[in-house]
Amino acid sequence: MAKKLIFFLILSLTLILMISGVSAGFFDFLQSSENTDNDLTVGFNSAFPPFGYEDADGNYTGFDIELAEEVCRRNNWTLKTQPIIDWNTKQMELESGEIDCIWSEFTINGREDDYTWSEPYFNNSKKIIVRSDSDIKNIDDLKDKVLEVQQGSSVLKTINNNTTLNNTFKEIKEVDGYDTALMDLQSGVCDVVIADSGLAYYLEVEKYHDTKILDENLSYENYGIGFKKGDTELRDKVQETLDEMYKDGTVDKIAQNYKEYKIPEGVIHPN
Repeated sequence: MAKKLIFFLILSLTLILMISGVSAGFFDFLQSSENTDNDLTVGFNSAFPPFGYEDADGNYTGFDIELAEEVCRRNNWTLKTQPIIDWNTKQMELESGEIDCIWSEFTINGREDDYTWSEPYFNNSKKIIVRSDSDIKNIDDLKDKVLEVQQGSSVLKTINNNTTLNNTFKEIKEVDGYDTALMDLQSGVCDVVIADSGLAYYLEVEKYHDTKILDENLSYENYGIGFKKGDTELRDKVQETLDEMYKDGTVDKIAQNYKEYKIPEGVIHPN
C-alpha cells in the first residue's frame, strides 16, 4: 500500500511539473509575441554614409541613426535599425509594418504624396564626381560621357526629369551601389558619378582619394523622415521630439560629428 502511495505521489508531482513547464513556456511565448509601443523600427540604407552605415565595429551609425537614437532615448523607446537590402522595396516594407519609418537621407521632392512626412531636416545637393585627372570642369563638359548612378536613387529621377541633361550623356548606367560606381570611375569604366552631397564628400575623404567633386550643384532637394501614409500620430511624436532637439542644440551638436562631410552646412532649422 505504501509503495502504491509513493508511486502515485511521484506520478502526481511529475505531472504537475510538466504542466507547469508547458504553461510557463506558453505564457512566455505569448509575452514575446506581443508588439510593444516602445520600439521604433527605422528602415535605412546601410550603404549611405555619413547618414547611415556600418562602422568598423559592425555597429550601425551615421547622422540619421544618431538623430533616431536620441529621439528614442527621449521617448524611452528602443531603436531597432532595419537595413533595407533592396531600396526598391522600401515602401512595401513600410506598408507591411516591417518598419515604422524610412529615415535614410530620404528625398521628399517628388514623393510628397506617397508618405506622411516629417518637416525637412537637410538640404541636399547633387554633386558631380570625376577622376582627379579628368578634363571635366563643369556641367558643359559632360557631353558624350558615361555616367553611373545607383539604381532606384533620386539622382536617377533628377536626370530623367531633365531632358537636356539626360540627352547629354553617351550612356547612363544603373549600378547596385556607389562603391561599384566609384571603382568603375577609377578604372575608367565610366567618366562621371553623380551622388548626394554628404555621400560624395564622405567617399572622397574616406575612400576614393583620387577623385574630385565639381563646385557646381546639379540640383537641390530636401530630406525628410517618411512614415506610412496617414500615420500622423507617430510622425507628430517624432517631430515634436526633433523640434526639442533643435531648440536645445542637440541636432547641431550631432551634425558636428560629420563636419568633414559638410553635414552642418546642410541642416535645415525650423522657422
